[in-house]
Amino acid sequence: MAPSATTPPPVTSKASKTPYLDALTRDGFVLIPSILAPSELETLRAAAQETTKSNRPRRQMAPRPHSPQTIPPWIIPEGENPAANGIWGIQFLMHPSLPNSKTFIPSYFNDKVVDVIKELLTCEDEDLVMELYNMLVRPDEDFELVWHRDDIAASATAEEELERLNKPSFHAQWNLSLYDDSSLIVIPGSHVRARTDIERNAGPHETGLPGEIKVHMKAGDVVFYNNNILHRGAYSKDKERMTLHGSMGHVGGSALRARNVLQHGIGEWVGEIDLSGLDEGQRERAERMRKRLVAMGGHTGEYSLTG
Repeated sequence: MAPSATTPPPVTSKASKTPYLDALTRDGFVLIPSILAPSELETLRAAAQETTKSNRPRRQMAPRPHSPQTIPPWIIPEGENPAANGIWGIQFLMHPSLPNSKTFIPSYFNDKVVDVIKELLTCEDEDLVMELYNMLVRPDEDFELVWHRDDIAASATAEEELERLNKPSFHAQWNLSLYDDSSLIVIPGSHVRARTDIERNAGPHETGLPGEIKVHMKAGDVVFYNNNILHRGAYSKDKERMTLHGSMGHVGGSALRARNVLQHGIGEWVGEIDLSGLDEGQRERAERMRKRLVAMGGHTGEYSLTG
């Protein structure tokens, strides 16, 4: 039976001191309930609603369009409205031109989130690298992503998959739900092995693969997951969804992580992110994280995936 999407047991004298890391290592994901206080949830919901409303009719900040191409960067012909056929997400919540960016930024650098990340990456503040912060929203029409690994192409052989899976990931990736969200579908344990024949031959949206589960999140929960676990998303136009989708890196990743991060274009404006709303300790840590990302900017090469 596939593991359930449950919270690790509390730390006791006999239990592991790294329960979140243990769960992530074993299953490829870990669900942590109620990481947001009710007041934080209320504030973020208001900002998310305003941001989503402004993106529905017309591009305000890099919407994720309904398109056969599901992997960024999305190619939008000049002069065309990228939201014309509907959206299912909004990129760049920390972009300085986004009216509510100063509300979203503290949630990215939230000490409760960062403390979990340091456990998952087995690191300290000086190792962290600023990366991406986006939002996944209710689509205008029912929409599904294909089965995929974020950093390994579907065309990869079993040997190529294992070569990449055996390397450190050097990042943490998470979904933080502002409303109940069961959109993420994963196959626990698939982050440490090549695809089976069944998985390799499955249809792009096939249901009922051996071991697959939905990750059921309540409002305020967060799930961290290995981005190379086999996963997909299924989004309903009839169910409200506003889920913050972030990643944070480890300085040891360097060019390996740059392939994933810089394909989103963050390097063009990261220096303009307004960190003034953070408290002093968070701001100092965030400034150092930004400097480490800028140091990655000299990387050139192929993107991790193409749509």
